Amino acid sequence: MPSFDRLSLISIHSACGRAVACSRPTGGRRLRLAAVVCGMMPLAIAMAAAACADERIPTDAAPRWWKGNIHTHTFWSDGNDFPEMVAEWYRTHDYNFLALSDHNVLAQGIRWMPEKRVLERGGPDVIEKYLGRFGPAWVERKGEGEAAEIRLKPFDEFRSLVEERGQFLMIPAEEISDAVDGKPVHINASNIAEAIRPVGGQTVSEAIQNNLRAVQEQAEKAGRSILAHLNHPNFGYAVTPADLAHATLERHFEVFNGHPSVNQLGSGEKPSIEQLWDIANTIRLAELQAPPLFGVATDDSHDYHSGPGSRQSSRPGRGWVMVRASHLTPEKIIQALQVGDFYASSGVTLRDVQFDTASRTLQIDIEPDGTATYSTRFLGSLPGENGGPPSVGVELAVVEGLSASYTLSGNELYVRAVISSSAPPVDPVWEGQQQQAWTQPIWQQPSAGE
Repeated sequence: MPSFDRLSLISIHSACGRAVACSRPTGGRRLRLAAVVCGMMPLAIAMAAAACADERIPTDAAPRWWKGNIHTHTFWSDGNDFPEMVAEWYRTHDYNFLALSDHNVLAQGIRWMPEKRVLERGGPDVIEKYLGRFGPAWVERKGEGEAAEIRLKPFDEFRSLVEERGQFLMIPAEEISDAVDGKPVHINASNIAEAIRPVGGQTVSEAIQNNLRAVQEQAEKAGRSILAHLNHPNFGYAVTPADLAHATLERHFEVFNGHPSVNQLGSGEKPSIEQLWDIANTIRLAELQAPPLFGVATDDSHDYHSGPGSRQSSRPGRGWVMVRASHLTPEKIIQALQVGDFYASSGVTLRDVQFDTASRTLQIDIEPDGTATYSTRFLGSLPGENGGPPSVGVELAVVEGLSASYTLSGNELYVRAVISSSAPPVDPVWEGQQQQAWTQPIWQQPSAGE
């Protein structure tokens, strides 16, 4: 049996481990060289692979940030690409997890789609792209001419093609798409075991609550953590601040959605999404003694074939969540989201977000990006004076630079931060949009026995 000194093993680990065991395919000279070296040293390959596996899944794993999107669509509903192709886009754009959330369906069972309809929705080269990436041995087709069909692969079948241990995770999900008097009420459920049918309600708030109970019932029955979040409340201006406030089972909603038709900025007397967040949280804390909402960011992607520049398309890569967890597993990711250990982003990356309970200080450290400058606004609501109405979503402080902190006085109902970059997003949704990040609200929680 051959033996290797420490320097040799380091070199082999570098060449074989990074190119073969530890990284996504990179092509080029390094892979060819690694193939030669690794082909000569099979024992070293195994040792390098084991070392890489240990690096990916350390025994003393500490919490770290994982990037993910929990609102996307495919051919299983109204997206315009195959689920494997959608997952591949996120995998190759440095995401760590993805939930495909098609409308009222979980990608399960056998489904064939007419190729004519595939081409109409995805464009003339959508099947060619699919074949080019995964090959004829994977792509299943039958029939000819007008009768030609192509098979949509279910979640449990395609996930093994795209998942990477410690790098990229798929989470089963659904967009529960309900309506009340023509108003859309859409709730994403991530990490579900089976599809959940919308259950309706007499009012928007009641429909939200009823659907959340259906999610809770499945979570309890299946013995798994499921995250429910309300999608695009300003889509059709369906959900008012009062609706969102009084649906107290809801703890998460989309503070940013990259679809161009969700009225992110509001209109006229209609509040923007951020204003809606502040109003709903103020009602919850000042009137209902209910915990505030956490804000997630998603891209709600449907279109995977048009490039940046067309603001009418809902493309991938516009909004995401950064989740702090020790391991890249569905349970760890969902549990961190449930307790609010994450931030939402449309481009800004944070090195750290911490709230020191002893000093009551919210500390934010920003990851620099080129020459961009950053401004952090601390926002919150204050109780009304002499029985008057609260001051909602007021600016408490503004801090410039890569580090910002705010110490709560004790008078605030809650405090949150929005960090804005001077740089525009890579693929902006509206003119003048800035890259941003949103932290979760900090609030005075009742002491035990109160």
